[in-house]
Amino acid sequence: MWCRTAFKARILKIRSLPTALIGRDAIVRSAVRRIVQEPLAAKVPEITAVFWVLKLLTTAAGEATSDYLSTHNRIIGALIEIALLLIGLWLQFSCRRYFAPAYWFLALAIAISGTGVSDVMHLTFGIPYGGTTAFWALVLALIFWQWHRREGTLSIHSITTRRREGYYWSTVFATFALGTALGDLTATPLHLGYLTSAITFMAVILIPAIGWWRFRLNAVFAFWFAYVITRPIGASLADYVSKPHNISGLNFGDAATAAVGVIAVALLVAYVSIARRDIQSPPRTDHDSKGP
Repeated sequence: MWCRTAFKARILKIRSLPTALIGRDAIVRSAVRRIVQEPLAAKVPEITAVFWVLKLLTTAAGEATSDYLSTHNRIIGALIEIALLLIGLWLQFSCRRYFAPAYWFLALAIAISGTGVSDVMHLTFGIPYGGTTAFWALVLALIFWQWHRREGTLSIHSITTRRREGYYWSTVFATFALGTALGDLTATPLHLGYLTSAITFMAVILIPAIGWWRFRLNAVFAFWFAYVITRPIGASLADYVSKPHNISGLNFGDAATAAVGVIAVALLVAYVSIARRDIQSPPRTDHDSKGP
């Protein structure tokens, strides 16, 4: 009797499999449809002072988090970084409008994974910091070239299609990896140390700022110039705070620095989500002359 009941239960389970599979297939198709649908509005925030503060915080938090994940088990750390990146991509590309938590989660995930990739090239494969810096500078230049060739603009106010969004996030990844390599290059082989490196890049970032403000420097060029330089500023500051005294740091620790940085990012993202002052206005007709 028990065998007959178990057999009937198994038959019913087998018969229900097509329905379950159809349900799962519908879920997968729905998820894919959400990702491939074109955006309804610009998918990146307006450029404000808060944007630059968040950019520096994600940079610093990403640097410290990646360093912490690589201190114990590099394989597990790498898997965590990949998982965060995939989650961030899914969240961001599932949205059809700018949504601050999704955007900044992906930015933080790229800050972590971009640092990890750049560090692996040096620590695992032995490529000098000068070599990794040149490599990522070339990658960034190629992305910019292809993006402009296909779309005719690099303006963030034009991020209203999936393809442009793909170019945008590819650029962001390359800038994070480049900034990590560049910051390490100035701090270690060039013997500037972390704090002096940060101060040096703070001086460099004044070039696009003053150029745009006083001398009508192209807004798109000024934006991406500043965007690239914020990475080594944030990374150098994070390393200065977290690293031991014997390598010019304050010895606060990677874990503590990462925790403070992530909490600061979360609080500021909560603020911009409530205030909603970083949502872009409708597209402009002349991106390159009026804004980035």
